[in-house]
Amino acid sequence: MKFKSLLLAMAAASVLNMSADAPKYIFYFIGDGMGHGAVMAAQTYNRVVLGNDEPLLMMQFPVAGMLETYSASSTVTDSAAAGTALSTGNKTRNGMLGMDADTTSVTSMAGVLHDAGWGVGLVTNVSPDDATPGAFYAHVPNRGMFYEIGRQAAESDYEFIAGSRWRGARHGDGSSRGLYEYMAEKGVDLVTSTEAARKSDSRRVFLYNDDYTGYTVDSIPGLEMLPEVTATAIDHLKRVSPDRFFLMVEGGDIDHAAHSNDGGAVVMDVINFNDALKHAYDFYLEHPHETVIIVTADHETGGLSVGNRYVGYTSNPQYVQYQKISKDRFSGLVKKMLKDDDGTMTWEKFKEFAGEHTGLWTNIPVDERQEASLREMFDDTFAKRKALADEKTLYSSFNALANALFNTLNDIQGYGWTTSGHSGNPVPVYAIGDGMEVFGTRLDNTGIAPRLLQMSGN
Repeated sequence: MKFKSLLLAMAAASVLNMSADAPKYIFYFIGDGMGHGAVMAAQTYNRVVLGNDEPLLMMQFPVAGMLETYSASSTVTDSAAAGTALSTGNKTRNGMLGMDADTTSVTSMAGVLHDAGWGVGLVTNVSPDDATPGAFYAHVPNRGMFYEIGRQAAESDYEFIAGSRWRGARHGDGSSRGLYEYMAEKGVDLVTSTEAARKSDSRRVFLYNDDYTGYTVDSIPGLEMLPEVTATAIDHLKRVSPDRFFLMVEGGDIDHAAHSNDGGAVVMDVINFNDALKHAYDFYLEHPHETVIIVTADHETGGLSVGNRYVGYTSNPQYVQYQKISKDRFSGLVKKMLKDDDGTMTWEKFKEFAGEHTGLWTNIPVDERQEASLREMFDDTFAKRKALADEKTLYSSFNALANALFNTLNDIQGYGWTTSGHSGNPVPVYAIGDGMEVFGTRLDNTGIAPRLLQMSGN
């Protein structure tokens, strides 16, 4: 799909010389865990591999700034405290959602706008009761209170919420907790596809999938990706609240991939997030003096860099195109392979399997030292059956052999990491729309929501 040059759009706006009025449509894009390193990794892939002369759409926006992300309790924030700051303009302690540091409930900008008659939509490709979307409607002292968060989503009266599974919908044994029934009682039409969402005549639609949506790199058949859900949300809000609406879109899998230290998956999910942004930008081109778009992140994850000690003064983004699977899925396949192995798995078979999924050996050169190290790990895992400890991160537990193989893949691709958690690094801010120049500076994460509300007249 081709998009008009931002320069042309800006020039046209200048010619019209229209005054800046309060926006009627606000788009708030949040790349979870998307620091400067993640954006640069995706942009390097966009330029070198995809051959695009224009940078990522977000990087073309005329306003750019920087955001600090520390929480009330730590120099390194968690997603709940960061989401609360982005949505309400209030610092809070790590783990708390929609409350200030003294556990007093605080209202998000989405709530303020909804009370003023705006339509509200929230879209994510992770759970809709996760920290970032939850920060726009929930008030809980612990972000793990999924059932309570789900009930508060139903009580929010918001017009559209989309994501993967609602984690509070079932007990540990799989039995229902009645959450979906409660949502229906509150007038929510629960649907499981964009097709069903588009056909719904209800004012309130919650689109969900009981399976995890999966990383972009995994290309799981049948699972709907962030761009098409974003387009569906925009169309729904245009139908039920055509005069004024607010839409928050989260690229949640960027964070999950960065927690896994999976550089290729980060790149593809930032590209996917950028593709979702194009739908908002199309809307902006139709309503340039009524629409504002802001893009930022809740925090940085992984301490990602383009370049590492192995590759020196270069990187190899061209190797990302051969990675056909996330580290999470690959590790799951290796665990199953190990469980099912009857002693016939050989190193050559494993190399063929790894090459098919990651490109190593088939399209990506592996040097003798790297192969020897992986071969030793393979022998310890399959032949000697050593009980090697899994590598545990916030969302996953990785087989030691899979972890070692992806460390090698990162080395060769040229991605460096400092942590499997969050960092205190600043994150980018990109903005477009009349009056958005106020975001082209150093900001604290509490500074976005109040500015947007002020611009909207609320």
